[in-house]
Amino acid sequence: MRRTGYLVTAFAVAALALAPGLAFARAGGGSSVGSRGSMTYSAPPATRTAPYAAAPMERSMTPQQAPSSVSPGYGGAAAPAFGARSGFMSGIMGGLIGAGIGGMLFGHGMFGGFSGIGSVFGLLIQLVLLFFIVRFVWGLIASRRPALAGAGANAPGGNAGGLFARNAAGPMPSGGGGPRPAPINITPADFQAFEQLLKAVQAAWSNHDLATLQRIATPEMVSYFSDQLSEQASRGVRNTVTSVNLDQGDLSQSWAEQGREYATVAMRFSMIDVTVDGANRVVDGSANERASATEIWTFVRAVRGSWLLSAIQQTR
Repeated sequence: MRRTGYLVTAFAVAALALAPGLAFARAGGGSSVGSRGSMTYSAPPATRTAPYAAAPMERSMTPQQAPSSVSPGYGGAAAPAFGARSGFMSGIMGGLIGAGIGGMLFGHGMFGGFSGIGSVFGLLIQLVLLFFIVRFVWGLIASRRPALAGAGANAPGGNAGGLFARNAAGPMPSGGGGPRPAPINITPADFQAFEQLLKAVQAAWSNHDLATLQRIATPEMVSYFSDQLSEQASRGVRNTVTSVNLDQGDLSQSWAEQGREYATVAMRFSMIDVTVDGANRVVDGSANERASATEIWTFVRAVRGSWLLSAIQQTR
């Protein structure tokens, strides 16, 4: 049994060691990176294609503003940080300390006010558990607030329930309250460009073609792609994404700011996604079975210019 335990442990360690090398499937590596202008750190509104909140940006060259008491763009109070002072916990600790002092004054000892130390710790544990349960539930409610406040698929111009090429879109306001960038109109030609960029980025990624990526993505995104491709090379593996097909897509946001136009779209697509080693042995994915993914891509362009990929976000 001990030997079996050692073998299981060794297998788990080996799997964890290989995991980083296999995590770079698809362009972007399944991470959330890039910039969305002033909306970089605001969750894009939910859509029918991506009905849940997007993952926050993990890497971005856009500076993050100092946190304030109100979250920008959504009009709700910001959740307190984990280490922030909590009035609820302060009240608990104040009550415990007060009871202990009272117990000492009346000769019952520090914990006499609660009939012994066991009762104090039992009560404390229950109150702490209650606090974290309430906080967890509140976090779930807060995480869905952007999706409820955003425009999403029901907004004017959203192309609910179809491919980009089959739907036109009108102006899309930003989600929530607060200052809103000027909305812009997204046309069927724009949707066709987004679909073409999806396929072009995956093709250039598969070919390690940084020159093409520099023409169709922002320098920031190219730097992330370059890092991920270098990581593949150092591990002796290569990921290729072929036969990309857009299954469904819709508009989440479109706006203009500082002489640039942005469009954030949700896309569900399928592909052949396979990773091989130096001996051309498959180490992840399948060369015969299609994989699917839902991601949120943001594109940017100069006014009357060509669209460039500026961010990729994962869906929760």
